[in-house]
Amino acid sequence: MAAKKRNYTGYQKKVIKRFYENRDQIETQRLQEIVTEIYLAGSGKKADRLWERAAALLERAEGLHKADVERILEARDVEGLAELAGARFGG
Repeated sequence: MAAKKRNYTGYQKKVIKRFYENRDQIETQRLQEIVTEIYLAGSGKKADRLWERAAALLERAEGLHKADVERILEARDVEGLAELAGARFGG
């Protein structure tokens, strides 16, 4: 069975277009929020889930040195993560 093509209204098409145009900014904000939540969470299961979310965002980000990302994630360096987010996204 072939997949049906979705028919979007003009408004929906514009919303989808704006989302993808601003995806970097959206993911930057999410990463910054995650950094704050990690700092407040300390350690534990919640922090583990937050680090996983941060890793997923960083995997999609372009222009980052993979070695820096891996080092920060392995060390769970919150300050390094914040610096990486700021350097990458100009925040």
